[in-house]
Amino acid sequence: MGAIWFWIVAVMLAAYVVLDGFDLGVGILYPFLARTDEERRTAIHSIGPVWDGNEVWLLAGGGTLFFAFPLLYASAFSGFYLPLMIVLWLLILRGLGIELRSHMENAVWRTFFDGIFFVASALLAIFYGAALANVIRGVPLGADRYFFLPLWTNWRVGPSPGILDWYTVLGGVVALVALAHHGALWIALKTTGSLGSRATLAARRLWPAVALVTIISLPATVAARPSSLANYRSYPALFVIPVMVALSLGSAAFFRARGKELHAFLSSCLYLAVMLVGAAAGLYPTLLPSSISPAQSITVAEALAGSHSVHVGLAWWIFGMLLATLYFVTSYWLFRGKVTEGAGYGH
Repeated sequence: MGAIWFWIVAVMLAAYVVLDGFDLGVGILYPFLARTDEERRTAIHSIGPVWDGNEVWLLAGGGTLFFAFPLLYASAFSGFYLPLMIVLWLLILRGLGIELRSHMENAVWRTFFDGIFFVASALLAIFYGAALANVIRGVPLGADRYFFLPLWTNWRVGPSPGILDWYTVLGGVVALVALAHHGALWIALKTTGSLGSRATLAARRLWPAVALVTIISLPATVAARPSSLANYRSYPALFVIPVMVALSLGSAAFFRARGKELHAFLSSCLYLAVMLVGAAAGLYPTLLPSSISPAQSITVAEALAGSHSVHVGLAWWIFGMLLATLYFVTSYWLFRGKVTEGAGYGH
């Protein structure tokens, strides 16, 4: 059951990154691609019916994590309380930026909320990447399974790291660039005219940066946490994951160059999902590594909730996921096609 719940949580978080990732990417590119108020409205409309639904995966993933691994939840909040509160406020501000910009026909009002939408989206991408890098690198867990992380120490990985060091900053950069590329492909898929053309050009220009930071991040992860390759050495079949990363990234460029926007976007979805699956495969069965001593790391077996809870919870989780899947399939089907300027959400 521990392995099942580990991968359930991993898949739900991957679904969040893939789905809400293009929303964040739209926000990151928003001030650079949308040059008129009409284009800005079109960019907002391209995510309008789905952005808040996509964030349900974050809530569901966090709730599942709390239910299945309560010890991990308690330990993570002890050291990541401030960053988690910042993420919460950024999510709130981003929602305000999307929903309030059109409440007044005033240039200052709209510019203010456009800025909030951009800043919150960019910072969320950076925070998410840095947070994942913190988990992969490890935190200074004590014998009581609690820890404290300063904002930074000496910018090096080691027994007493900070929230920010060279590896976590790299993680933030990877997330920012990858989600910007993801968002550009979404705008190209959903819009027409000058906005769609500029989005395609942005995706073409961002692709080399995504490829570069991806190539850098793989050896950097091994340097920050050498044991991340242990599962790959024990199960060589896992080396198909970096191959799939390369193929999915290459296919995104291939399909984009041939004007196959949907295929390019789906390739980007696969790239993000496989990157996260690769990180999870390197961690398992550890949930939160200790930078002080591997013996103090929180593992699946240690953190798993009671047997009765996880068995009953699995049945309810399956039922809930069937309903959620039906909702998302229906929503995206109704929202298929292009969003044109001045047409609202539409089809």
